[in-house]
Amino acid sequence: MARLHEYQGKQLLKEAGIAVPAGGPAATAAEAKKLAAEIDAPVVLKIQAWTTSRAKLGGIKFADTPEQAAEIAGELLGMQVGSFTVDRVLVEEKLAIKTECFASIIVDDAARQPLLLFSLAGGSGIEERAAAGGVSVAQTHLDVTTGLPDYQARNLVRRTGISGRTQMQMADALVKLAALAIKKETRSAEINPLVVTEDGKVVAADCRFTIDDYAVFRHKELGIEIAREMDHPPTELERISYEVEKNDHRGTFYFAQLAQGFGPGEGYLGFHGAGGGGSMMSMDAITKAGFKIANFTDTSGNPSAAKVYRAAMIILSQPNLDGYFGSGSGVASQEQYHSAYGLAKAFYEMNLSIPAVIRLGGNSEDRAVQILTDFCAGLSAKVEGYRKDDTPAFCAERITTLVADNKGKPRQPMTKRMFIPPKNGFSFPINGGTVYVDYDKCDEATNALLLEYGKGIFKIENGKPVLALTEEEVAGKDSELIACDVESRGRANDAIYVSLPIAGLWD
Repeated sequence: MARLHEYQGKQLLKEAGIAVPAGGPAATAAEAKKLAAEIDAPVVLKIQAWTTSRAKLGGIKFADTPEQAAEIAGELLGMQVGSFTVDRVLVEEKLAIKTECFASIIVDDAARQPLLLFSLAGGSGIEERAAAGGVSVAQTHLDVTTGLPDYQARNLVRRTGISGRTQMQMADALVKLAALAIKKETRSAEINPLVVTEDGKVVAADCRFTIDDYAVFRHKELGIEIAREMDHPPTELERISYEVEKNDHRGTFYFAQLAQGFGPGEGYLGFHGAGGGGSMMSMDAITKAGFKIANFTDTSGNPSAAKVYRAAMIILSQPNLDGYFGSGSGVASQEQYHSAYGLAKAFYEMNLSIPAVIRLGGNSEDRAVQILTDFCAGLSAKVEGYRKDDTPAFCAERITTLVADNKGKPRQPMTKRMFIPPKNGFSFPINGGTVYVDYDKCDEATNALLLEYGKGIFKIENGKPVLALTEEEVAGKDSELIACDVESRGRANDAIYVSLPIAGLWD
């Protein structure tokens, strides 16, 4: 589920006609001071982080003057919350609160309807208190075609004991919240607390919104960069990887950066899994071995060699990794040799200088391991391939040994090898890239490899390979072409090169 920051949610509430505190987001102490001066009253400063219980983290503080607001903002900005560094604080007027309520609309998957929850209690831990029976919560399902009728909203509020003018105001806020949740296709739309101030106003003091991932493309106005549930705004590498996934729907590619700014020798591994359950077991094995995980990556569902290649290149672009660990399900149905070719191409092009242990269990696993063994042998770091019968724990032992053996050896930062297009040959486009064939390197052995691994893509005319298919027919055959790339480089002359740019990383 894609999340919004509180200040973004407050803007949606304001546009829907629900009262919110005066204020706005600040990215610097000076901006916080200016906002506090404009409010001209005591203010609250709240870190903008995708987490609950911010008060317990020290992320909510109060200031009586603009100068105090600037000082506190300076303390909160840069605060580390999990893997996320706070880069904005919300500066708002401090409300004189008389009563706190809780209002939330979630999707009830069993009923296939939105469910509205309302309680005469709010604040942190409302869900736990309600589950324990300490809080009474009124609830009703919503019809997405009609929303929440006013009479139904008033009845819901009445059940909590609220009456009079406040009942009407609360009901109005719930009607507008329901309409907003339906319009924006939220999975969760929460106001906690929805307060009654000392002067009798109903105000949304805090809020949290998550948008259905599959609806994000219909709501470009929300500015959501990545339609996935994350605990932090996307990093640059996460943005880059999401574009790869969007542009290639063959299999899955999920990349989440778990750590940044670490140095060499701190025990961080680049992690590359295949399949959720197997990946979890493998991550558990390497953390038990004493390593830390720089990223979580999953390429499963029979991905193309190009997708696995790009995933590996993105993982290896993280500086200061001590090793590369690939392991997922031991019974994966995907053809493992496609992944092996993608990895072998990436390891060569990045001139791999850290050890790698890759477990490729599943279809054609013997061939996959042989590909890694044959085509990574000349790298400066060791690459070991394993099968499904080799447990994640055993593979974790192997990466432990290889990392220890690699310590103290000179290690240059990994950068992509330069490629110069051939002067004598031809090129043709494929989906997301270009293939170059160098005629000066096309001998009999190379031609034979292109025919064998190209699987009908090439034919030989006058001793030189040419396309046997139209460019339209060959556009999606990157897996076969990457096999030609790796095989010809390793077994004959590097007469073919598959160029696969990664927007934002290597164009």
